[in-house]
Amino acid sequence: MKIGITCYPTYGGSGAVATELGLGLAARGHEVHFISYAQPFRLSGFHERVYFHEVELERYPLFETSHYTLALAAAIHDTAVSEGLDIVHVHYAIPHATSAWIAGEMLDDAPPLVTTLHGTDVTLVGLHPSFKAITRFSILRSQRITAVSRFLKEVTVRDFDIPGERIEVIPNFVDTKLFRPRKQVAHRRIFAPAGEKILMHVSNFRPVKRVPELIEVFAGIRGQVPARLVLVGDGPDRPRAAARARELGVQGDVVFLGKHASVEELLPCADLFLMTSDSESFGLAALEALSCGVPVVGYRAGGLPEVVTHGENGLLVPVGRVEEAVGAADCLLRDEGVWRRFSEAARRAALERFCISGILPSYEGLYRAQLEQ
Repeated sequence: MKIGITCYPTYGGSGAVATELGLGLAARGHEVHFISYAQPFRLSGFHERVYFHEVELERYPLFETSHYTLALAAAIHDTAVSEGLDIVHVHYAIPHATSAWIAGEMLDDAPPLVTTLHGTDVTLVGLHPSFKAITRFSILRSQRITAVSRFLKEVTVRDFDIPGERIEVIPNFVDTKLFRPRKQVAHRRIFAPAGEKILMHVSNFRPVKRVPELIEVFAGIRGQVPARLVLVGDGPDRPRAAARARELGVQGDVVFLGKHASVEELLPCADLFLMTSDSESFGLAALEALSCGVPVVGYRAGGLPEVVTHGENGLLVPVGRVEEAVGAADCLLRDEGVWRRFSEAARRAALERFCISGILPSYEGLYRAQLEQ
């Protein structure tokens, strides 16, 4: 099959999943064409049967704002014509599904449109009064709709009146060969020179991630166990998180690494992964941590309980319960036997439930079923 994939190229879960999906499909013999305004951050090096088509964005005096939606529609149209795409698969409803629908209207024989919902495209952006109607329209014009968790499917059905039978849940996945435990991790001595426990968090630092509150959780843990916190990523709440670390007097033990594409090199260093989001459509960063044998301590929110099994490979507490999160982390960090049991269960869950080799056939089957109609 010839598959067109559109995603945001920037640091984030949807772009990572879309890129890994495309690379996995290419490895299985399909021809994959990425269509975006920049090369996806995880698309590096040469890959056979993988192509990148950049959306041309030109600014005209007449347009006060970006016309990305229309430029993307034109790029999808041109790629569908020149490459003979069989399927167009967009990640994020807004504006990608809208652009793909416009492109399809320009074609006499448009390839089927598959839309994967990832989270804030329906839980935040799509719910805004300015976008709700067009979000629902674009989702319904997709021939196939997938959601990355049962939670996200339920939200979409409830808030957009989308028939539940039209949405198929295909969970996010992880490359367990890339994200794996490592016996010798050289970075540990850099992050924890005195042998402290290493806690880690990876995100885009948006308010939904509650990173300043995560700093409070870390401060509580550090008061009981020698520990350091490594924060990977960047975003609007980074200054507030840094300020909170200074207020709590833990700034010397908090490392802001900024954006880092190769998080598989960093996660095996961690003893615990912290996730204090008040909503998670899935929790890809947590899954990548599990695959590296790192237990997760976080808030019981959204789709995260579908990834982290409480009491088995992580511990989840209600949103905002900082002291309970501190206690959960302390429980895992103080008992090596308990930590090892959780670590082994974390890796096992990734291998058995979320391995990329087990999830890719679901997308292939969905494509084929649509093409055979």
